[in-house]
Amino acid sequence: MSVVIEARDVTFAFGQTPALRGASVAVEAGEILAIMGPSGSGKSTLLHCLAGILVPDSGEISFAGARLDTLAETQRSSLRRDRFGFVFQFGQLVPELTAVENVALPLLLSGVRRTSALERAKAWFARLGLDGLEERRSGELSGGQAQRVALARGLVAEPQLLFADEPTGALDSLTGEQVMDLLVSAAREQGTTVILVTHEARIAAYADREVMVRDGRVNAPDRIVS
Repeated sequence: MSVVIEARDVTFAFGQTPALRGASVAVEAGEILAIMGPSGSGKSTLLHCLAGILVPDSGEISFAGARLDTLAETQRSSLRRDRFGFVFQFGQLVPELTAVENVALPLLLSGVRRTSALERAKAWFARLGLDGLEERRSGELSGGQAQRVALARGLVAEPQLLFADEPTGALDSLTGEQVMDLLVSAAREQGTTVILVTHEARIAAYADREVMVRDGRVNAPDRIVS
């Protein structure tokens, strides 16, 4: 297995407040990695650096063997649009769009024709137990339904990497486990690498491997299994 994305000695500060203090982690292609840590530990900041949303103050981020952190914002934006998928804690659906339009959004932004994008998006509704909800807007969906729509949106373009930041944090235990079951099975089917941020051990248990972030450093061994 080859390393698809890696952080090496990454530091990042919000003003005078350090968030990362030399964090290093490597993720294999097809792996599901859980990044754990208490609130304020730097785990979400690390994910955002890996995803090219934040640029480290020092250190390196490499994706597919090339430096990501030195790319211009337009290039990093293209990567996030075309090769990365995202699922966030509160779904962040666009309220003006229907559920199926939300799922189709990454395809539309990548230039896929609307008819084709909507057809590909609709296929996810049966897959995720959302039949009949295609035309509802986010305010008409339960928390679990909205998060499954967000999951479909994150995976519809078959990204190489899926970044999931506390994807079950706003859900009850049962609904959260259902979302994780769907996330893991869909990622396995597509061969998508998943980087999952969570503070819950029961959610991290869905991953192939866990690392712990404390005080801006990855403390658990970065163990690559060949």
